Amino acid sequence: MADTPLIQLQGIARVYGEGEAEVRALDGVDLAIRKGEFVAIMGPSGSGKSTAMNIIGCLDRPTAGRYLFEGTDVSGLDRDGRALLRRHFLGFVFQGFNLLPRTTALENVELPLIYKGLPHAERVAKARLALERVGLAGREHHDPSQLSGGQQQRVAIARALAGEPMVILADEPTGNLDSQRSHEIMQLLQQLNREGITVVMVTHEEDIAAYASRLVVFVDGRLARDEPVVARV
Repeated sequence: MADTPLIQLQGIARVYGEGEAEVRALDGVDLAIRKGEFVAIMGPSGSGKSTAMNIIGCLDRPTAGRYLFEGTDVSGLDRDGRALLRRHFLGFVFQGFNLLPRTTALENVELPLIYKGLPHAERVAKARLALERVGLAGREHHDPSQLSGGQQQRVAIARALAGEPMVILADEPTGNLDSQRSHEIMQLLQQLNREGITVVMVTHEEDIAAYASRLVVFVDGRLARDEPVVARV
């Protein structure tokens, strides 16, 4: 159906441990994210925001509840099914960049395309296009040590883009960057969102969250706030 949310969490709970050691990281979370949204997720340490992100990214499974992606119950997928969803629909950007050292920017961006089984020529073409899209044309053969922090994060975003994902999941994408580079990265994510990519981002900085169009706040494993924000232009 046209009005089906892209991402739906229905009564999601995530419990770690048992008995006195039990920790309820998520406790009955309901959340719907529609195609084309830019959602910032905030909350104090231990609030459940990273756990929610991991479940959306198919890196963790809920203890209870349902996770639907385009109406498909992800909770019922096996390990291979979840891996296929990650590979074909999701792109990941992390605080620590997670680039391979002594490996060129082009090769770093190619990596997820290898897992998709694309032939070499097609991988190179897509990787070059992704690097151009994030403003790094001409830096294809630089390895991470030859790039600034902001440029390394752009390579990481290009790597996420190369697989043509529907959703980019960004976990503290500016956490290792200075203020100027942080805002450059956020302007890039905002532009990609305008081009149609859904962005879900965890951050602890209000000025970074201001780039999103919607703010979701977790407290003690529950959804405490869900409201629109005026995005920067």
